[in-house]
Amino acid sequence: MSETENGKAHRTPDPGDIGRRITLQRERLGLTREEAAARAGMAPGYLAYLEEHSADPSAPGIARLAGALGTSVDALRGAGAARPAGRSRAAAHPRLVPLDAEECWSLLSSHGVGRVGLSLADDPVIVPVNYVVEAGRIAYRTAPGTATARAAGHRVAFEVDAVDDAMSRGWSVLVVGRARHVTEPDMVGRLAELTHAEPWAGGVRDFWVLIDPERLSGRRIETD
Repeated sequence: MSETENGKAHRTPDPGDIGRRITLQRERLGLTREEAAARAGMAPGYLAYLEEHSADPSAPGIARLAGALGTSVDALRGAGAARPAGRSRAAAHPRLVPLDAEECWSLLSSHGVGRVGLSLADDPVIVPVNYVVEAGRIAYRTAPGTATARAAGHRVAFEVDAVDDAMSRGWSVLVVGRARHVTEPDMVGRLAELTHAEPWAGGVRDFWVLIDPERLSGRRIETD
């Protein structure tokens, strides 16, 4: 722990977390260690060492690795993990660029947490969920009786985004479609195999929901 200027304590990033963040980002991109190491111009054995041990790579090494994994050095180091995003100044000449379908699905496939938005009775609800992409559809698992389980049978919105405060850039992807409860054993098994992680909320969550997209759109903020 260390202190901020106003005397409040905050968590200093643990170098041991770097390996876990590298592994998570590599797996999000579907890269083997060998492929990621080749992109970063480093030996696969060294990448394995970074992922498996509490090792803080050199500044040039982590910069190459961040570029190879499509992320930032700060993201791999965990800097600002507890700091709200979007507090930095806007860039001098920002451009809002629409994303095509291929880019949208590529970004959706690279992440694992999104937000489901739906209306229940008279109350709109937005809930974060762990999700996977399966054959051009969005799938998540939840517990029966929850708001996200009650989405089955209704049109919903699903949104994923990312913000790079250091560069004043970001993107968002929106999927609108009808959600349904997945009951077919073969499909449930396939979705379970695709899942990279257990739901962050914990507990038994074996109620699978699949969103069939009716509309897909995305935008990216680019800077000079």
